[in-house]
Amino acid sequence: MPKIKTHRGYKKRIKLTKSGKMKRRRPGVSHFLEKRTQKRKRKLKVAEDVHASDRQRIRRALGV
Repeated sequence: MPKIKTHRGYKKRIKLTKSGKMKRRRPGVSHFLEKRTQKRKRKLKVAEDVHASDRQRIRRALGV
């Protein structure tokens, strides 16, 4: 059997924590920021856990 290749896009975007959870950045932080409120921009900075329904698929794609 050939080795399973890592999905490079997921590898760049998702970080694994020590406890096995996955963290991701929130979308919408790169541009068009002047129309968003300070409160919204502040909350967008905080990383978020990957949803449970996506974890298994991402794990397989990362080869973990």
